[in-house]
Amino acid sequence: MKLSSAWAASALLFASTGLATDPLTADKVEADINTVELQRVLYSLNQIAKKNGGTRAFGTPGYKASVDFILERAQTRFARQMDTFVQPFNWTYDETLQIAVTGPEGEDVFVISPQYNAATPLPGGITAQLINTPVNDETGSMCLAEQWEGIDATGKLALVKRGICAVSDKLRFAKQHGALGVILYNQTPGTVYATPTLGAENIGQIVPVGIIPLEVGQAWIARLTAGQPVTATLLVDAIAEERETWNVISETKEGDPNKVIMLGAHLDSVQEGPGINDDGSGTAGILEIMGSVKKYKGFPHKIRFAWWAAEESGLVGSLHYAENLAPAEADKIKYYFNYDMIGSPVPKYEISSYENSGIGPQLLEDYLVSNGRPVEYAEFDGRSDYVGFVELGIPATALFTGAEAPWDACYHQACDDLDNIDLEALTVNTKAAARALATLAHSLDGVPPRAVTTPNLRGRSKMSHQFKRWAALADHASHGHMCSHGKKEVV
Repeated sequence: MKLSSAWAASALLFASTGLATDPLTADKVEADINTVELQRVLYSLNQIAKKNGGTRAFGTPGYKASVDFILERAQTRFARQMDTFVQPFNWTYDETLQIAVTGPEGEDVFVISPQYNAATPLPGGITAQLINTPVNDETGSMCLAEQWEGIDATGKLALVKRGICAVSDKLRFAKQHGALGVILYNQTPGTVYATPTLGAENIGQIVPVGIIPLEVGQAWIARLTAGQPVTATLLVDAIAEERETWNVISETKEGDPNKVIMLGAHLDSVQEGPGINDDGSGTAGILEIMGSVKKYKGFPHKIRFAWWAAEESGLVGSLHYAENLAPAEADKIKYYFNYDMIGSPVPKYEISSYENSGIGPQLLEDYLVSNGRPVEYAEFDGRSDYVGFVELGIPATALFTGAEAPWDACYHQACDDLDNIDLEALTVNTKAAARALATLAHSLDGVPPRAVTTPNLRGRSKMSHQFKRWAALADHASHGHMCSHGKKEVV
């Protein structure tokens, strides 16, 4: 039987209309999320790192390839449903080309270099006697001015314990007290430990540092305590130069542009590894949610996805985005969800919030608890890409499964690869994120207005400092003063 052309056209119109009006629901987007597809994204990110020196860090070919991977989906496969653009900006890229510590008997000592380390004189580095410094495991060692009182480190290498306070603070005080450099011994045994980020704002303000094992530091302290002089050599060959990078922003064509629900994850890794949990997990989660959302229509609020650049260099990409939002554009963002490390191998289920978070944390908690996951709550601490949004008073929440041991022993290391993921945690967290998004895409019930007059008294001063820091460094870079040769742990 042959269909008439008119009947066939009518049937085609009906089919396409039915597809076009397929409504978005929380049940549908939850059902669309599956572990196999999340794994495929992680595999692709891991392959990108393998082909680019083991990293996807900002300023490297691995990051550019990661951007291209996101764009291949957003701009090519999903072009009919999504509007996508890249937001370029420049930032200071740093790299330690060589680091070495030589002990008093000429022995090579295991050492790692933090990001944005200062360089020593080349080719010989710094050879000097060590001076021991007091330990305080409650507040952190040598991060307060009073802890340096009476210490003259002039012409010496200061031996300092790593711990709970910012490494950059230790290095600034060491410089002020005459030290030529710092030998930082780790706070836990062994040679498996995370790499801290000092931050580009510390260029010129700190001394060079090498981070060595606890056991070596303790052996040298024993000799110093016994009155024996200990001489060591620290060599750091490091560069710092301005490089272009990119945020990726993609949003649905569907929905009211004055009412935007936004999801974000950072796309970069640290230089030391492929960053599959940090933050390939968040990257994969929101990419798969976007792949679900693009199938549906019938939601009144626009949905926006963001992959942030240079998070590991100081939340730079998200702060750049937020800093450049006009007040009217900030008003349009009704909610922001941040997903950073949502597949840690020994996961906790931590939801972060502040006084203007509204219903978002509850939406995540309801799903996680209903699926047998114990939920913990924490206040925003300024260590991920929600900072700029909270500073703007935009309602926001974040989901996080833990960094460093016991949750992620490969945090900021080369072993943050495909074996460093709890796929069940990643899947359930992505489903929680998908359901929360679908709920707010239809209704803003429980979402407070943007807090433009009521500051977060505990956290906003820190976040304002982040904005000022970014603005000052951007201005510094624009005038060509960046040094050409020379997380997450709080900087």
